[in-house]
Amino acid sequence: MSIPAQASGEPDAEPDGPEGRLRRFARIWSRAIFPLTATSLTRPEFEQHLLPLARELNGILHAHPFDASPAQRVGAALVEAHCTDPDALSSTLGVVDSYLVLYCGGNGPGTLSTEDGRARCARIQHTLAAGFTAALRERTLTEQEAIARSALTARSHAEQALHATEARFRAVFKDAAIGIGIADLDGNILEINDTLTRMFGGLEHHVRSHKVNEWVHPEDSPQVWRYYDELVRGEREHYRTEKAYYRNDGTVLWTNLTVSLLRDSEGNPQYQLALIEDTTERRLLNLRLRYEATHDALTGLPNRTLFFERLEKALTAKHGVRFGLCYLDLDGFKAINDSLGHAAGDRLLVEVADRLQSCATAPGEMVARLGGDEFVALTTGPGTAEEVHELAGRILNALATPIRIDGRELTVRGSIGIVEGPSGERGAAEVLRSADITMYRAKAAGGNRFQLADAEADARAITRHGLTTSLPAALDRGEFFIEYQPLVHLGDGTVHGAEALVRWCHPQHGVLGPDRFIPLAEHTGLIVPLGRWVLEESVRQANFWQERHSDGGPLRINVNLSPTQLHHPRLVAETVDVLERSGLEPGALCLEVTESALIGADDDLLKPLCQLAEMGVDIALDDFGTGYSNLANLRRLPVSVLKLDRSFTRGMQQHPADPVDLKIVEGIVSLAHSLELAVTVEGVETGAQAEQLRALGCDTAQGWYYARPGAPDRIHSLLLADAV
Repeated sequence: MSIPAQASGEPDAEPDGPEGRLRRFARIWSRAIFPLTATSLTRPEFEQHLLPLARELNGILHAHPFDASPAQRVGAALVEAHCTDPDALSSTLGVVDSYLVLYCGGNGPGTLSTEDGRARCARIQHTLAAGFTAALRERTLTEQEAIARSALTARSHAEQALHATEARFRAVFKDAAIGIGIADLDGNILEINDTLTRMFGGLEHHVRSHKVNEWVHPEDSPQVWRYYDELVRGEREHYRTEKAYYRNDGTVLWTNLTVSLLRDSEGNPQYQLALIEDTTERRLLNLRLRYEATHDALTGLPNRTLFFERLEKALTAKHGVRFGLCYLDLDGFKAINDSLGHAAGDRLLVEVADRLQSCATAPGEMVARLGGDEFVALTTGPGTAEEVHELAGRILNALATPIRIDGRELTVRGSIGIVEGPSGERGAAEVLRSADITMYRAKAAGGNRFQLADAEADARAITRHGLTTSLPAALDRGEFFIEYQPLVHLGDGTVHGAEALVRWCHPQHGVLGPDRFIPLAEHTGLIVPLGRWVLEESVRQANFWQERHSDGGPLRINVNLSPTQLHHPRLVAETVDVLERSGLEPGALCLEVTESALIGADDDLLKPLCQLAEMGVDIALDDFGTGYSNLANLRRLPVSVLKLDRSFTRGMQQHPADPVDLKIVEGIVSLAHSLELAVTVEGVETGAQAEQLRALGCDTAQGWYYARPGAPDRIHSLLLADAV
């Protein structure tokens, strides 16, 4: 047998020294028996464990006088190291026989002869084997005794546990807070506890007189008895369901029922065990909470949640079913609330709800309150096209009779938007949005009426809403730009200035004119920052023009001022700031204010305009003649320019010109000049118009005849043409 090479990493021993040879013997020993050992040690760790045993064998081999009995401890130590496999002993004996004398024969005080070494080695093997066998036998006896004691203890514990389990089962069965019943597979009730008896009225024989399969209730779910049949056939181990029972007095007991199959020791179905929890009070509470969650607390009508459920059901119904929806908003309800108080407003809403309820009594009809003074009425069926109109008419008629609140008779009016159509085409949110939009159209038309939804009108309203929501971001992203329309002297045809007209380059809708978004900006309050931006850009552009046209006199810029801007407290300060930062003279700026914005204006409203006029800023009264204002008010308004609305000059496009229009314009021009006001005319589209207006004494004009609104560099081109 070849000798394995000496491993590296043994700093304490020379390879050919006594310790090195001893370590090589231990390594060979560990390699031989490690695969047969049930230990958690690694092989190098196991080798270190064998090294003291190898050293002891070396000492026995060289002892004087020779005594092999200590080798028994080495055999016992192998058993303690879990080397209990018989092959481990055989391998150990083989290693001792082949390598002990070879590696350890020269490790003693004197060298052993070959015959003496072999004889001693044989004695060591016998003694080691005896020690191993004795230790293994002792260990086996100890383990057998431990197993016997454990078996006895386990049996004793099992008997005690069985007794305790039976006692606990009796206690649980008797005192459990839920009802427990045991029945055989034929449904005969064998045993019930006191809780179950109390659930069914308190008399045990009333329960035992029934079989399980007799407790049928009309509200049982279809699968309850199918589950029961599967369980008693052994096809199902348990099932759980919500089930109702009739008590002996006819009342209903609602329960959570859990039924389990009990099998015998051989696995055959034997009994059924029912656990029954009384949920009657919880169910009644849930029904109450459900009612409160789906009904309006003030009027008792279904609320938005329940209405949406019904509407969703109607819209997902089978083909051929139609629906009709009336969306009602009371006209002027806020005024009643503000004047009489919320308590009176609440009583009014209750009366309105009662009247609406009386209008929707046919099958498939319902009324709900969405919130505030908004109500909806829904009808379903095959003929809703006519029914929904009749329903809306009944609602308006029901509201026509005055309602008496706190000794006052209040006349209630309403605006109704109607949406009607087949199910399956639109979702609930889309239908309600269309009805809401249509209701506002009815309100805008004067109220106390109903209107039918129109897809195009809905699209326009949705577009307006989209524009409104995207306005703030549009200003931040720089989507607005300004076009300029020249103002021309009618006397000599020179360019007098330009009006700044803001445009919106919308990412989806393209270029939008001010009529599409200025009212929305007014409504949202964005008109103030937008107006300031227009003023800044226009004044900067006017200053640039003046630098390019220094020898032609000041070129004025006209900027529109909205009613909301008139009320802004920083109007004067911001205007002064813009002028000062740009370097433009105040006289080169003209602010245009619509006549309608100044109707009935008091001194507080006129004060900012007066301050601007005193600074030299011109104030133009735009759309003059459309506001039905008192002409005498012109004397108190700080205006220097009247801008005639295009409606006065439209009759001059024909030939001959309308004499009535001529007289009106002539009178306005004469009045304006007598008040030292200049007159500007809008909407000049033909040369004949321009000539008539010049003859009537108008000062300046603008319109497509001269130029359409365009980029600022076009004004410079017109100025160059004037110079020529």
